[in-house]
Amino acid sequence: MHRELLATEFLDRARRYYGEMDAVVTTAGDRVTYDELGDRVDRLAAALQTRGVEKGDRVAVIDPNTRYHLESAYATLQIGAVHTPLNYRLTPNELDYIVNDCGAKAIVADYEYTEKIDAIRDEIPTEVFVTTDADAVAGASTAGAWEDFDTVVADTDPDTYDRPSMDEADIAAINYTSGTTGNPKGVVMSHRAEAIHTYTSVAHQEIRDDDVYLWTLPMFHANGWGHIFSLTGMGATHVCTRGVGPADIFETIVEADVSYLCAAPTVMNMLVDYYREHEPETLGDNPLRIASGGAAPPEATIRTLEDEFGWHFKQMYGLTETGPLIVSSDFRRFYDDDSDSRFAIKKKTGIGFMGCEVAVVDEDGEMVPRDGESIGEVVVRGNQILEAYWDKPKETEKAFNDRIKGWFHTGDLATVDERGFLTIQDRKKDIIISGGENISSLELEDVLHDHPAVSEVAIVPTPSERWGESPKAFVLPTTGDAQNPGVTETELESFMRESLAGYKVVKEVEFVESLPTTATGKIQKFELRKREWQAEDRMVGEG
Repeated sequence: MHRELLATEFLDRARRYYGEMDAVVTTAGDRVTYDELGDRVDRLAAALQTRGVEKGDRVAVIDPNTRYHLESAYATLQIGAVHTPLNYRLTPNELDYIVNDCGAKAIVADYEYTEKIDAIRDEIPTEVFVTTDADAVAGASTAGAWEDFDTVVADTDPDTYDRPSMDEADIAAINYTSGTTGNPKGVVMSHRAEAIHTYTSVAHQEIRDDDVYLWTLPMFHANGWGHIFSLTGMGATHVCTRGVGPADIFETIVEADVSYLCAAPTVMNMLVDYYREHEPETLGDNPLRIASGGAAPPEATIRTLEDEFGWHFKQMYGLTETGPLIVSSDFRRFYDDDSDSRFAIKKKTGIGFMGCEVAVVDEDGEMVPRDGESIGEVVVRGNQILEAYWDKPKETEKAFNDRIKGWFHTGDLATVDERGFLTIQDRKKDIIISGGENISSLELEDVLHDHPAVSEVAIVPTPSERWGESPKAFVLPTTGDAQNPGVTETELESFMRESLAGYKVVKEVEFVESLPTTATGKIQKFELRKREWQAEDRMVGEG
């Protein structure tokens, strides 16, 4: 039989079987059951309909990792509207572009971010404005009133909302890319794509109903890597927090018995640095696994997480456009849990999820050899890939047909070994072309991370009269003091020569006290490249 695949099914299932059990706990001590969560979702859905939000309308949500985000997402989906999460770190001008691009009918905003929306209220098409705490913004709001979320929910009859007929091809969400090379693009995800991504993620992330998931990854980032769906559908517990640092993460892990969290490599390094200095407890009553996305963290970080913290590391890979998760290296027939050799597998990007066909192709669209050396672009096709870029047909056409027709082109460069495991080498824009040789910045960063004086590092191309461009390292020392890093540039270069060919060794090191990062903790290399190349007409690698 045929049954429509809808993103609404996940909360429906949780309410059916886990109604009296915890859906959300907060670091402030609040607890919400799935019955209570579902009731609030129904009430908000009815309130949105009462205020004129209809099937297909976009509802933007700018909120940290709170239950309000979960409630807004599911209420939006239940009325057939389109969940459109916003990055709360963006400026009003950047938000102005996105809200106008998607034509948001309603905005739900956390009280800390209403001023950003007020600054653009006259320029956007939005008609409905709801905040998580109207009292907190009453004096600060400069452009009109905000309705209070809790009041709206309390004053609305949950039985008055009408769930429309929906098709799996309907749009469930529009997730915006980071826009590092221009204006951000809206990634259109259908209900079918979200559902299939959820099924595969549950399997490959080993999500269970007794999981306790700590939200460190922003919910706005590709629907929190799809976790707003997978965790809810399995009846697991969301641990929500407005913001966390390393001390908070360790404390919450112990107090809430956290069993799973996700983090970018930079966040993992922060945890390692904090652990080295303070030696906190690393586990509650549950065993814990931690996942990273994109390029794997350095092997030294993975060793610390597993051997010292007692955590199980899972490497994942994907993009906003791919659901996002499509690849993992955590396939246990390929490694022995008790052997150090496992790290060589774990730090690879991995092989494809079920239902995803992943390949690496050269500039002619041909598959690269499985030799672990030949570099090509990662392409993917499957049921969880984006439908299109919102209102951008040319960009959509290019993304699916650049090197090979009918595959989504990720823009990431990788090699493939004899077993089919991918290893990301770089973004196309981050590969360094020095004297005609391709140099992976990730390979260089991995080497430098092994030096005890290096806490964080980012390597980008810098102009070179002799080689066109050459690698430069921005190093955050473990001392935290750029003036007294505890190591010299010459010592770091010598350290690299022990592991790398001479042409790969960085030609310049700059010690810094911070590196620019995204809301998910990824280092923004484009900011560093822009600074290095601001006096040049172009970059050799066109980064």
